[in-house]
Amino acid sequence: MYIAMNRFRVIPGNEETFETIWRTRERRLKDVPGYLEFHLLRGPKHEDHSLYATHTVWASQAEFVAWTKSEAFRLAHARAGEQKPIYLGGPHFEGFEVILAEDADGAQVAPAA
Repeated sequence: MYIAMNRFRVIPGNEETFETIWRTRERRLKDVPGYLEFHLLRGPKHEDHSLYATHTVWASQAEFVAWTKSEAFRLAHARAGEQKPIYLGGPHFEGFEVILAEDADGAQVAPAA
């Protein structure tokens, strides 16, 4: 299993705009091989920004990389940057291979290969 995250530093006053962009955009993920979940996360507010992250879960890193090279990826990101600047810098990507997973009952779950 692989988790891909992008962190965004949203300029104060632009939080609603940022959230609306994500609520209304076509992510084009549901039919992509290996895609499992998407989450938009709201973090703490700071003096100069509000922290957000997108979090996608994939069956494998290879399937995530294939998505980033696909036509579906290009279409999903085609309108990025069309709105007024609402970020401090661009998104910051972080990718993680899942080593250990545990379900709600505390049982270890084997991460997908």
